[in-house]
Amino acid sequence: MDIPCELLVLADMIVTQDDERRVIENGAVAIHGDTITAVGRRDEIEPTACAERVLDLSGCLLMPGLVNAHCHAAMTLFRGFSEDRSFMDWLANVRTLEKRLTPHLVHVGALLSCAEMLAAGTTCFADMYLLSHEVARAAEIAGMRAVVAEGLLTPPTRTYESLEDAFALMEGLHARYDGHPLIHTAVMPHALYTADAEALRASRDLAEALDVPWMIHAAESAFETDFCLKNHGLRPIPYLDSLDLLTPRAMLVHCAQADEADVELLARRGAGVVHCPESNMKLGNGFAPVPRMLEAGITVALGTDGAASNNDLSLFREMGSAARTQKGNALDPAVLPAQTVLDMATRGGAACLRLPGVGRVEPGSLADLTALDLSSPNLMPLHDPVSLAVYAATGGEVRMTMVGGRVLYLAGQHLTLDMAELAEEAREAVEWAKSAQTC
Repeated sequence: MDIPCELLVLADMIVTQDDERRVIENGAVAIHGDTITAVGRRDEIEPTACAERVLDLSGCLLMPGLVNAHCHAAMTLFRGFSEDRSFMDWLANVRTLEKRLTPHLVHVGALLSCAEMLAAGTTCFADMYLLSHEVARAAEIAGMRAVVAEGLLTPPTRTYESLEDAFALMEGLHARYDGHPLIHTAVMPHALYTADAEALRASRDLAEALDVPWMIHAAESAFETDFCLKNHGLRPIPYLDSLDLLTPRAMLVHCAQADEADVELLARRGAGVVHCPESNMKLGNGFAPVPRMLEAGITVALGTDGAASNNDLSLFREMGSAARTQKGNALDPAVLPAQTVLDMATRGGAACLRLPGVGRVEPGSLADLTALDLSSPNLMPLHDPVSLAVYAATGGEVRMTMVGGRVLYLAGQHLTLDMAELAEEAREAVEWAKSAQTC
């Protein structure tokens, strides 16, 4: 029987990330609508896939689009602004500009992030920020898949005066995008030192009512640990547990300060972790015990955090950093192998964000794909495609990025974004930042 197929994608090699982790040479992917209908060798798929269009990616490695499970998209506006500072000094410095952000600036910053991520093979991202409707609108314009949330802090903030106002804002965002093919929502309190117990518990209840992920920065810094011990007599992760916040719905971002007891507690409760190694290193916050987390059965995803603390949004670079830092920290080269890290950046991210059908190339999955150009000097020779993606690729080798069967980036060109206009907006943002600092 003919395979339903509107678009047939051909590539020299496909890293499927399916349950068997198959790698297919001379491969083909059949796509109908936004869904993959068949994956296999070209000589198996091509004769029975009566495609309306063919995308020939000869010379490329095709793989699932990467899932950035934690970022602050609009913080591209602060890239290079608050450098080489301690965590709380960095945060205070960034907030001087955040107080003066406008909806337009958040939108521009988010569009810049979408452009950067698409050019580096990321097809889906989770975002916590203010004026989150502008982030959602940017992702929708770019054509990316996104999980978006208004960051929750103890009111009042610049976007809401009370918890009731905050939750009304979140519920409105959820209602606006409920059932949307690309945009999803979550509930994301910022941190235990910026949201009190009442806000944290209420946010958990809202996440359960909306049936969406609940995410929070947790165990990120020594400051946070000291704050929690001083004010609550517990370390951050046990404190969250004391409020009944650790559930399978909970995804804790960073956990750079987690100890063995914390890991065991997370595993018992079924909570997940989003690992952001480059941000943790740059801010001097330490190394999350990721190998121990995985050994304990915790689902671990990968995130870049924001460009203000990274300073790039390439998950390919993040994968390399994740693997190398753990090996160096453990003095063991076998720790966190390449396949495990690729799982974190694809399947792990999809699991943490509760997005079935994302993070793998197999029939029934969403057609979110990226392709690496194997003619790039740093991708030669090709011995092991998974190793190549994790240790050698930077994101600059991406030739194509597709979301839901729609090509968004191809051969250095964005097909949904006006990069000349964005470049001008970025230049204007620099002048805004200079003036905002003097106010």
